[in-house]
Amino acid sequence: MAPDPDVSPQQTAGAEHPPVIRLRDAELRFGERVLWHDLDLDVSPGEFVAVLGPNGTGKTSLLKVLLGQHALSTGSAEVNGRHVHAGNSAIGYIPQQRGIDPHTPMRGRDLVRMGIDGHRWGPGRFLKRRRQQVDELLESVGACDYADAPAGTLSGGELQRLRVAQALANDPSVLLCDEPLLSLDIHHQKVVASLLHEQRLKRNTAVVFVTHEINPILPYVDRVLYIVGGHFLVGTPAEVMTTKSLTRLYGSPVEVVRVGGRLIVVGGEAECVDHHIHEDEMSTERGAI
Repeated sequence: MAPDPDVSPQQTAGAEHPPVIRLRDAELRFGERVLWHDLDLDVSPGEFVAVLGPNGTGKTSLLKVLLGQHALSTGSAEVNGRHVHAGNSAIGYIPQQRGIDPHTPMRGRDLVRMGIDGHRWGPGRFLKRRRQQVDELLESVGACDYADAPAGTLSGGELQRLRVAQALANDPSVLLCDEPLLSLDIHHQKVVASLLHEQRLKRNTAVVFVTHEINPILPYVDRVLYIVGGHFLVGTPAEVMTTKSLTRLYGSPVEVVRVGGRLIVVGGEAECVDHHIHEDEMSTERGAI
């Protein structure tokens, strides 16, 4: 029987498969500054987890821990049951949107190819099998039309499509996304967010998505990890994104207000964060966790 397209893989995979990401008693500090501590988190195959919070709270640093670039101060971190390490092919990484020098002698397909054999980049034979793989990846993200265009001439949205393809090159079980919607217009934010959702459904890939732009991804999010001042909340958007929960997390008055179907988080030390949440999600709020 074909899977229900309206049911997140996370809703059915958790009982059948072990988590692809597991953090236990995790703490990260730099000198005397603790970014977060006592973090326990399991991420199931196919689950979409949004990581929110003000600047400087350690959201990107969490991704770097999973990438093996930062060592935990205490606790443990595993991907697919193994301790994290650099160069893990089970992880795909999508960075913030950034431009490419227009004079760079690289085509769109070359950017995708680097996800397959970037460690062997340079002159040499490019096997037919790898060419076919690049073509399949380009097709999967809808980037065939500009695959042979100079990468430096492409728009931000086009480049992010190519970076999604690059991150999927080794069919990873985990996609780590570091604000990939930054600097994109609303249309391209929605396109890239939908593309990531589509790919995680096809591949049962877990997505950990650091963002300040929650609106385009909220329809796809299973859980939110909200980090503030070394503390955190984990739960569904309806559980975490409430006045009571965020006031408790910030330790000062915070109000979550709804304006035209959007959530605005203001007050205390909170940044003004604009969130969209559907009516049915609002009706199932359960307060602080």
